[in-house]
Order: sequence, then C-alpha cells, then structure tokens
Amino acid sequence: MKFGKIYKKQMVPEWVEAYMDYNGMKRILKEIRSYKHSKLTRAASRVSRQAEALHRSFSGLAFHPRHSEQHAGDIEDQVIKVDTVQQDDDFRQFYKTKFLKKSEEGGEFEEYFFKKLDENLNKVNKFYRDKVEEVLEEAALLDKQMDALIALRVKVQKPNADNLNLEKHPSDKVVVEASDSSTRTPGTTNKDMVHGMERTDIPEEEATHIAADIVPVSHTDGNEEEAGNGEKQDLREILERVKMNDALESPISTLKGVFGDSNEPISKKGLKKAEEQLRLVFSEFYQKLRRLKEYSFMNLLAFSKIMKKYEKIASRNASRNYMKIVDNSLIGSSDEVNRLLERVEVTFIKHFSSGNRREGMKSLRPKVKRERHRVTFFSGFFSGCSIALVVAVVFKIESRKIMDKDYGTEYMANIIPLYRQLFDLFGFIILHMLMYSANIYFWRLYRVNYTFIFGFKQGTELGYRDVFLISTGLSVLAFICFLLNLQLDMDWKLKDHKTLPEVIPLGLVAVVLSILFCPFNIIYRSSRLFFIRALFHCICAPLFEVTLPDFFLADHLTSQIQAIRSFELFICYYGLGEYLQRQNKCHSHGVYNAFYFVVAVIPYWLRFLQCIRRLCKEKESVHGYNALKYMLTIIAVIIRTAYELKKGRTWMILALVSSGVATGMNTFWDIVIDWGLLRRHSQNPYLRDKLLVPHKSVYFAAMIVNVILRVAWMQLVLEFNLKSLHKIAVTSIISCLEIVRRGIWSFFRLENEHLNNVGKYRAFKSVPHPFHYYDDEDADKDD
Repeated sequence: MKFGKIYKKQMVPEWVEAYMDYNGMKRILKEIRSYKHSKLTRAASRVSRQAEALHRSFSGLAFHPRHSEQHAGDIEDQVIKVDTVQQDDDFRQFYKTKFLKKSEEGGEFEEYFFKKLDENLNKVNKFYRDKVEEVLEEAALLDKQMDALIALRVKVQKPNADNLNLEKHPSDKVVVEASDSSTRTPGTTNKDMVHGMERTDIPEEEATHIAADIVPVSHTDGNEEEAGNGEKQDLREILERVKMNDALESPISTLKGVFGDSNEPISKKGLKKAEEQLRLVFSEFYQKLRRLKEYSFMNLLAFSKIMKKYEKIASRNASRNYMKIVDNSLIGSSDEVNRLLERVEVTFIKHFSSGNRREGMKSLRPKVKRERHRVTFFSGFFSGCSIALVVAVVFKIESRKIMDKDYGTEYMANIIPLYRQLFDLFGFIILHMLMYSANIYFWRLYRVNYTFIFGFKQGTELGYRDVFLISTGLSVLAFICFLLNLQLDMDWKLKDHKTLPEVIPLGLVAVVLSILFCPFNIIYRSSRLFFIRALFHCICAPLFEVTLPDFFLADHLTSQIQAIRSFELFICYYGLGEYLQRQNKCHSHGVYNAFYFVVAVIPYWLRFLQCIRRLCKEKESVHGYNALKYMLTIIAVIIRTAYELKKGRTWMILALVSSGVATGMNTFWDIVIDWGLLRRHSQNPYLRDKLLVPHKSVYFAAMIVNVILRVAWMQLVLEFNLKSLHKIAVTSIISCLEIVRRGIWSFFRLENEHLNNVGKYRAFKSVPHPFHYYDDEDADKDD
C-alpha cells in the first residue's frame, strides 16, 4: 500500500485539516517533474539535429541525477537556507525557507514548493503546540482530581485516623517538568518516535503498524520517587476545598437537582462513583495522548517522504538540511506527550487496576475490532435462505390452494392480518437495520467518525457486515414461522388444535425479546446493552441528560409508528384472548382505540421532552423551536388518527392543514438545520462549505427525495384512489418509504455532525470530573 493511503487512513478524522497536506505537496512535485520533463524534451529535440558525436561529447545536456551528491558539502551547492522567525506576542517560532537556486530556469516552481512546505510545517507545529498546552492543563486538573480521590479514600476507609497527612501525588513533579520542557528551545531530536530508527528507513507498509503501537520511552529517574515523597498535603485542607460534582445524569439526581441539593455526601457509594468517573476520564485522556503522539509521528514521516520525493525529482540535496529543521522543531523534539503517557499508565495501574499492569493496559488500550470471515459467510447464507423461504411460502400457498378452500375467507380475514402485523413489525425493523448497515458502509467510506459521535467503546462497535447479518437472520426467523404456521394449519391431524398455529407468532416475538434482553455475553452483548440503555433514556427523556445517541434513536422511533402499532395489536390479540376464537376484533375495544392514539404520539412526545430538557440546560433557543416542531407534529398525528377512525369532511380539512404545516416545518428542519444545507453564500452554492461526498448532485438529489417522501406522508390523509393497491398495502409502502427517508436523513445528519466536530477539532469525549475545587476567590464570586 502506498504511503499516501496509509497516511490518510491513520489520520484522526476530526484533525484532517491540521495534518501536513501530503497530496497537495505531491501535486506541486508533479508540476516540477512535468516542467523538467518538458525541458529535457526540448533540449533533446535541439540536440538531435546535431551530430551524435558532438552531442555525446560537447553538448553538456546529459542528465546526471547523482552528480550533486559529490558536492553536497560545498557552499556553492547549497539549495536552501531555513530562517527561524520568532513572534514577540506569543514567543512561537515560525520557519521560512529561502530557495537559493531561484535564478535557475524553473526555480519558481521549487520556490513555491518550499513556501507551501513551510506553511505546512508551521501549521503542524502550531496545532501540536496548542494541543500539548491543552493536555498539560488537563494533566494539572487530573492531578488535583487524583489528590481529591486519594483523600476521599482515606476519609472513607479510615474516618477516625489521627494522621491525616497525604503524600503529594507524584504526577505533580512530572507535570511541572513537562511544563518547563514545553518552554525550552527545541534542539534534540526525539528518536523514540520511531523506536530508535531513522524515519527514512521505515518501509511504507510498516508505517501503519508502527503508528498503531507507539510505546512511550521511560523517562523515570531512580531518584524521582524519593523526590516525590518529600512533599505532604493535609487531607483536611483538600476535603475542605472539594465537593462532589453531580451532572444530573440519572432520574434521582435530576429530581434532587430540581427540588433540592444534588450534592452527595461522602460515602462508599459516592467514592465508587467517583472512581468509575475518574477511570473514564483517565481512559479518554490516555487515548487523546496516543492520538497526539500518532499525529506527531505520521506528520514527521510525511515530511520525510515528501523530501525524498523532492530529491528524486529535482535532483537536489535538500532533504538532510530541511529534515534537520523539522527534527529540531516542536513536533520533532518535544517529549511532553511521552512523559504524560508514562505517568498516566503508572497512575492508572496503581490506583485503578490494583497494580496489575496487564489489566490496566488492557483497559487503556482496548483492542481494535477485526472483521471476521464467518460474519460475511453467514450474512450470505442467511440472505440465500431468506430468498428460498420466500419462494417456499409462495409455492406452499399455491400448491395447497388455500385461497380456494371454504375457510380461505376466514383465514384471510384473521390469520393473514395477524401475519401482516407480524411482517410490519419485523419487516420494518429489518428494513431499518438494512438502511443502518448501508449508512455504516458509507460513513466508513467517507471517513465519518460515527463510533466517536455515537460514543461506542472501541472494539465493540458493529460493522455494516454485523448489522446485515442480524437483519438477514431476523428475516429467516420470520419466514420460518410463517411457513411453519401454514404447514400446521393445513395438517389434518392438528385440526382440533387450532391454537397451536396461533401461538407461533407470539413465540417468535418472545424469542427475539429474550435474545435482546439476554444477560449472557452472546450475540453482540455490548451493542444490545447500548441499545437498551439508549432506549431507556428515551423513555425517561426529561430525567436523563440528552446525548446524541438518545435523540438519534428517538428520531428513528418516529419512523416506526406502524411497527409500534403492530406490537400493540399483538398485545391486544393475545392479551384479550382473541387468538382463541381466531378473530381479530381489537378495533371494537375502546381501550385499544385509545392506545391507538397514544402509541402514535409517544415517539414524538419523547423527542419533545428531550428538546425541553436541552432547552432548560443549554439555554439555546434552537431547542425551543425544535420542541415546537415536534408539538406541531403531535397535533397533526392526533388529528390524522382521529380522521382515520371517525372520517368526516371536517376531520379531513383539519388533518390536511395540520399535516401540511408539520410537513413543511419538518422538511425545512431536515435540510437546513440537521443537514446544514441551503447556504446561499457558501463555497458550494445552496449547499455548505465542506462536503464529504465529492459529487454535489448527491446532495441536491437527497433534498429532492426528502421533500417527496415527506409529502408522501400526506397520502395517509388524502387517500388517493389507487385501484391496483389495497389501503393496507398503501400504508405499508408509505411506512417503508418513511424508513428509507430516515436512512437517508441519518447519513447526512451524521455527516453534518462530523463536519462540526472537524471545524472545532473535537475528536474526544468531554467526560465530567467527579470533584469540584472551590477556593476563596470562588467564594467571593458567589458572595
């Protein structure tokens, strides 16, 4: 694999713009090569008119690419001179290269090359310095958090202890040293970045493995522990300046925050919660340090590769001089990240894994998920089985001539509607999962960091093959149950046991629910728990802090109204004993009709509550407008459902008006707010400045399709006379189109979220700290 592909693959997606523009530099080198090639071609054409002997002996046009190496040390053969410019306002160094061969023919191309190279080096150094300063500040905060945690442990475990002196946490010393080193003048090359090897000697195919497994070199000194043990802190002083944070992340803490004090007293439960929270903070901080180290390594490797290409094309010795400047710059000589990586490892292993290094490193460095061949095999196997079962069902109905028998009408009136609801329930879910599988494929194709956006734990996220496997497996189960029901219903020996075929759909639902809530570590347990947790947060919408997975799932539930109603029919059919008489009379029950309204409103109501929660917490008016949008949708759904049950001209007019208003606002919100499109003054007219899909027509097509599928929702109110389709079939088709629209919406919604993260270089989760320090200045501000 070429280095350019490896380089792109190893980039942190949210930091793409901060990396060295390797492809851009390659394009400049191609221009230089094209110019030199045309120059040699012109020279060769002139010489061809002369005698061959004169050409070989006296023309001097022969090209000797290695000739300059013999005079690399001569001052007259020096190609570049790099000057260091220091700004007085922020004491940062910038590099400016002077190309000494500008007077030569074509020298302006090479001068432009070094100008762009300097811009990339300054950009990379500036970004790296900013990030190093951020992690140093965060390390200082984490050190204070660890002091508070250790003091709290002593207080809980030994509440009556007389000696309340606490040893100063050793990371203080390291942070101070790192801070001092960050201000020194770069001068030494950081050789451990490449495990002691020269970067130019690393093959391209090995760059991926080296970048993925960079191990910090130990900088500990034998006297460090003795030096760290000299300082003491008073435990009482720490605890007096610390209080437990509560982010109102649970229903109980939210209610406490609304009706009273949400601060938890010091207890074993509070200590355990603080330890779990700090464990997450350290894990996220460690990942940030690793990504920062990989960023440094890959950029150094890119500069080395591009200078080797320059030497090969321009036949000039400039790589050694320029790479010496790169190695002495901040990104090549800084070792603050190494020190912090080592200190985080030591602290985490000591305080969060009981000194067990293997367990501690396993938590800090989770394994990357690998694609398994058996997933691909079973996906294809279940796909083939689903097609075969569809064919088998059709042949079964035709061979037994079910529709021609006396009880065919009864069967169609009772059993087929039941299985229609079954296929509505599972068919819509399967279609939704297929769309999600396609979304994952395209997110990966266009490098949308969906694992970070959703907050999946590394190594536990589902790939598109996994989702496709689950959907095909579910379809096989549904078709087997339908085929089994046909077989049992036609069997003469079971004529007296008519309830047996009726129980099969219930058994299918029970099997699926048992797999979903299975506590054992089988069938993607981590993903099932993630889904259940997000679903529970949706149900308890106003009591939990709203995160992207929560409102993303709630938005998808709004596209599954028919599936939820099918589940309601199952409860009615089996709960009220309708299956014993093989009759479907649920609509004759008043309770069922009441819940028919409620079920259609629940998903929109959950999103409304989530918007209200975010409005109260974030104080942003956009959440209020979003809540208004969902309230209008709720009104439209209620009126449309009333029209569906009661009919009448008045109800139809009200349904048309309310549905039209809700459809218009939802369409505007999809395209302008969720997708960030229709920007008149953007670089891409009527789209947005940054696009991941290279073809602009895709965005315009998506907007048109979204409008059409939103308007198709109005068919449920208008009820156009489609003679070739039954009303139930039209409802099912429109529901499928809504799921397809939601799948399209999901891709562009996450693309917009990813680009927002890229614009802010936001590549890591912000985990709240468990402790809050307040001093005299804070007290004065409060007063």
